[in-house]
Amino acid sequence: MINPVLLRSFCTLVEIGHFTRSAERLNMTQSGISQHIRKLEEQLGQDLLIREGKQFTLTDAGQRLYTEGKQIINSLSELEQRVTTDPAFEGLVRVMSPGSIGLKLYRYLLTLQAEHPQLVIDYRFAPNATIEKAIAEHSVDIGFMTSSSTLAEVSLKPIAEEALLLVTPANVEVPSWQALMKLGFIDHPDGAFHSSLLFGANYPEFKHYNQFKKAGFSNQISLILEPVSLGLGFTVLPAYAVADFPHPEKVKVHHLAIPVAETLYLGMHLNKFMPSRVKTVVAAAKTCLV
Repeated sequence: MINPVLLRSFCTLVEIGHFTRSAERLNMTQSGISQHIRKLEEQLGQDLLIREGKQFTLTDAGQRLYTEGKQIINSLSELEQRVTTDPAFEGLVRVMSPGSIGLKLYRYLLTLQAEHPQLVIDYRFAPNATIEKAIAEHSVDIGFMTSSSTLAEVSLKPIAEEALLLVTPANVEVPSWQALMKLGFIDHPDGAFHSSLLFGANYPEFKHYNQFKKAGFSNQISLILEPVSLGLGFTVLPAYAVADFPHPEKVKVHHLAIPVAETLYLGMHLNKFMPSRVKTVVAAAKTCLV
């Protein structure tokens, strides 16, 4: 296989047409250039140059080598540039988060992509366990989680908090325990966890979320408040999901005596290098969420 260093010396010599100036261009000696050409000729078993004093002309083999070799040298230069370039606003960034955070963050990141179309945002909504696994398996660049990790290769840093809110139909002025028991709970994938945190801090009667009758269930974060708005029950949701509901006049948000919030963690693989484009998205996310 032809050594690309030797090939670069040969192509440079052909383009400049002078041994001394070619050596200067490549930061070599003239004898070094000559040695590279001889090694190529020995390897190929062909004369590449017809030397005429300080001048030279190409043989047929030399012309073919230059024509083909120049394309290879150009490709290698482009490859080197692609590998060593680390643009801040170009390339794919894969992001994963729970639904409530995504409702706020995804739109914000889309505005960043609109400003820099070469930056491509791949955003997935998922529960904490799925996000944790994706970070560990290098299938996502950034993962936002609302729980700690059990995997050593997952690095989490707290960056923000998101309040948990009790939401009832609009006609419920005071969310007494009796009123909630009568209404029933609109459940969702994090319903048990969220309700336990909020009710455990504010209602002495609360033991377990199964105390409430189940009045409905939805696994679509944007639709959980639809049955609440129709008077079918109450629920507990993170603040970003509540703020995203398009009919706030149809529900009542109650701020209880003891506020409760989830910690939001920024997760990445412990041993993964962070390219500039990922740093750009991380900075934007912190601006949006903090």
